[in-house]
Amino acid sequence: MITNQDYRHETMAQQQLCALYEVSSILSNGLDYTEAVRSILKILHEQAMLEHPMITLLDEAGEQLELDSVHTSGEANVRSHVAYKIGEGVIGMVLSESQSIVIPMISEDFRFADKLDLYDWGKPFIAVPIKASSNHILGVLAAQPSLANPELLAQFNRFMEMCANLIARTVVLSRNIHEQTSSLEQERDRLQRKVRSNYGLENMVGHSPAMQRVFEQIRMVSKWNSTVLIRGESGTGKELIANAIHYNSPRASGPFIKLNCAALPDNLLESELFGHEKGAFTGAIKQRKGRFEQADCGTLFLDEIGEISPAFQAKLLRVLQEGEFERVGGTRTQTVDVRIIAATNRNLEDEVQQGKFREDLYYRLNVMPIFPAALKERLEDLPELSQFLLDKLSKQQGRTLTLTDGAIRRMMSYDWPGNIRQLENLLERASVMSADGTIDQDLIILDGNAMPTRIGKSASVCSVETSLIDSDMDDRERVIAALEQAGWVQAKAARLLNMTPRQIAYRIQTMNIHMKQI
Repeated sequence: MITNQDYRHETMAQQQLCALYEVSSILSNGLDYTEAVRSILKILHEQAMLEHPMITLLDEAGEQLELDSVHTSGEANVRSHVAYKIGEGVIGMVLSESQSIVIPMISEDFRFADKLDLYDWGKPFIAVPIKASSNHILGVLAAQPSLANPELLAQFNRFMEMCANLIARTVVLSRNIHEQTSSLEQERDRLQRKVRSNYGLENMVGHSPAMQRVFEQIRMVSKWNSTVLIRGESGTGKELIANAIHYNSPRASGPFIKLNCAALPDNLLESELFGHEKGAFTGAIKQRKGRFEQADCGTLFLDEIGEISPAFQAKLLRVLQEGEFERVGGTRTQTVDVRIIAATNRNLEDEVQQGKFREDLYYRLNVMPIFPAALKERLEDLPELSQFLLDKLSKQQGRTLTLTDGAIRRMMSYDWPGNIRQLENLLERASVMSADGTIDQDLIILDGNAMPTRIGKSASVCSVETSLIDSDMDDRERVIAALEQAGWVQAKAARLLNMTPRQIAYRIQTMNIHMKQI
């Protein structure tokens, strides 16, 4: 014969089993810890006959339990910051004793500290530990059973302990995710600071008037979202300027996406910029975001913009005007917030007149033009540029590299059709050919075809006739030039300068000239 007590036990067990299933489903499917806990406490309150369930978690110092979440009904107000010290109230005693506490009636137990002012003093109260392991408590799960029947309290207690075990895994997972996320955010911030410092204007080399104008333009355009068109010869640092604009702008924390428009045909360029849907063409096995979507809330750098075909120019114009496009094979309109920085070495005005470049696209791009100076127009920056590039090579090669004054003078007499890219290439080649890390004029091969050779006697005489009498040279430069022409033999250099060996030795010492051994 089934008694009323057995029926209540069976009914409550069924309700708790259903609630336990829903709790486990929430914890297995949800990654948002806060939302998951709120849903769990609501289930305990509405389906498991546990009123006002709450979770308290141990703080980082391990000194007290802090209220993490509580489910209330109606208009009940709960203080946002509630904490229990070790041994304080029922909650604190669970932490100190590391075991569950069941109170048959709150009003008859002096240990209860009613900090939340939610619970009925005429009903029982249960608090169970949330354990990561047998001796590691993470927090406490507590609630008030809606039934005051003492015979059912053990069943409520077992059910709450099972829920606490499930919650413990979620707490551990949440903390691990939080730690990893914090670590990744710190690393991201560190890398962003490093990138910003690398592309800060103070790190850009050049004191010539031409470069100072460029730096001032970068400062001005970085503040706004206007489209920028960087125009100049190849090798003048257009991409470096684009980086500087982005990382000194309000969009610096957003993505900086680059694409060389000359590297792809129209069909691939459209897919690269706008993305494609799955099955849009052969090989499109999944949906793919294009560069515009990747650059949302950031900057898109379109290098060699003058190389795109007139057919594709019309498609690009719409995105620049409206900020809208469709993926290849798609019908849904995508909207993005992207700043455009474009670059070209072509004369777009001539291209427009010849019908090779759309006039409306030209005006859309040419909002703020920046013209980086060619190296031949800023030769006064060459020594500083050379030293900057040489420092980079020194780090790569793990040794000290130095340039002689003669090498610098030789480079200063060249017009550098390949600009800074050619200078970097030349210095790297010279550094490879230098056994001791010193790069002199013999290693400066300006035609790029010959291996370095020592200057012969006839060449030295010719050079002396043209260089040692140069009125622009100071005394130190003249002595160094003579030494180089004489193969660093002091006696020969003295004769070239109409000096005695003692006189040139004195000048070498007082002018702090490093003598090379050849």
